[in-house]
Amino acid sequence: MREWLRYVFAGRPAWMNVLMVFSAYMAFVYLPWDIFIKPAAVDEEVWFGVRFHGGWAKFLALFHWYVYAAAAYGFRHMKTWMWPWAAVYVGQVAFSMLVWPMLYAGGFLGFLLGLFAFVPFAFAALVLWNAKDSFEEESAPLRERYGEWALVTGASSGIGAEFARALARNGVSVVLVARREERLRELATELESRHGVETKLVVADLASAPDVARVAAAVDGLDLAILVNNAGAGYSGSFAKQDGERLRNMVLLNCAAPVQLTSLLLPGMLARTARSAVVVTGSVSGRQALPLHAVYSATKAFDLLFGEALAVELCNQGVDVVVLEPGSTVTEFQEQAGEIAHTGQPADEVVATALDALGRQHSVVAGWWNWLRANLGARLLPRSTVAYLARDVMKAQTPPEMR
Repeated sequence: MREWLRYVFAGRPAWMNVLMVFSAYMAFVYLPWDIFIKPAAVDEEVWFGVRFHGGWAKFLALFHWYVYAAAAYGFRHMKTWMWPWAAVYVGQVAFSMLVWPMLYAGGFLGFLLGLFAFVPFAFAALVLWNAKDSFEEESAPLRERYGEWALVTGASSGIGAEFARALARNGVSVVLVARREERLRELATELESRHGVETKLVVADLASAPDVARVAAAVDGLDLAILVNNAGAGYSGSFAKQDGERLRNMVLLNCAAPVQLTSLLLPGMLARTARSAVVVTGSVSGRQALPLHAVYSATKAFDLLFGEALAVELCNQGVDVVVLEPGSTVTEFQEQAGEIAHTGQPADEVVATALDALGRQHSVVAGWWNWLRANLGARLLPRSTVAYLARDVMKAQTPPEMR
């Protein structure tokens, strides 16, 4: 518990942690009570010093709820959009605290009460305004934070290729691993010409344990700083209609390969003097049972729990671990998994989410809509209900002959 508290409160000054806790209390305790339990007849909300009652108070409390939920999240993850909006909102509170007693208490006493309440909030708004640097993105490139070399599996296309591009833009040389040699060579030429980094190619099928061992042996002698366990496969359809050997290979690729490769490379990463990093590409599918993608969602649940556990084990040993959980993404995955084509998030945005969370979070869902789907259903509904809802969604993405 002590280590978890250190993890939660690390990276920001004490006064900001106080604001984070207060925002969380308002978002998860006080405002739910205020909106759903407190009688409307006695409810009251204040905006810009003006009091609202009854139905208007209930309606306007929703905006306060949104603000405090966003503030708790923004302080927790030090999001750039917190500046200047946190200062602006607290400034509004300071103004309200000044005007409110003057309007409704009146006289010299109202002025004194307003002034007394105004000062601490105005000071807090000023401090937040001057805290711009605290909410800026990490300025140091990944190469400076971690080191010279990264290894990316599944690098021939999609999310893996975008990881390689993002790392190269940060000055990191990349070991590219996949089955398709021609694709790897094209990507290597692109990275070397555009970013001046070195590349190394390893053609391998990571569903094969000997190939995984060969990948680890190929980077022996490199100062490997970042490992991206991205290779994976999907398989859409009713379990009874799916090929058992293909399912077995998917489990080996999605689950066994990242475990084996991380096990082989982690000792060298722990021995480095600089920090190291491990990225595991999971999926929001791993948050729930997913009929018509039953084995795939199970493999991604494995990846999620494996990565989050590893993050806690290694947090004080110089290794940052993050599990990336994308939803539908614009890659070859849909075609290779046998899905009906549907919209998705651009792969470069998904990768940017992962790298932004690296060293800050143990797991991250790419995209707000995906976050809502991954969390709200699981928290508000029984798991069986969520599974039935998920089946209806997956039907629209699964060819009729495979349902």
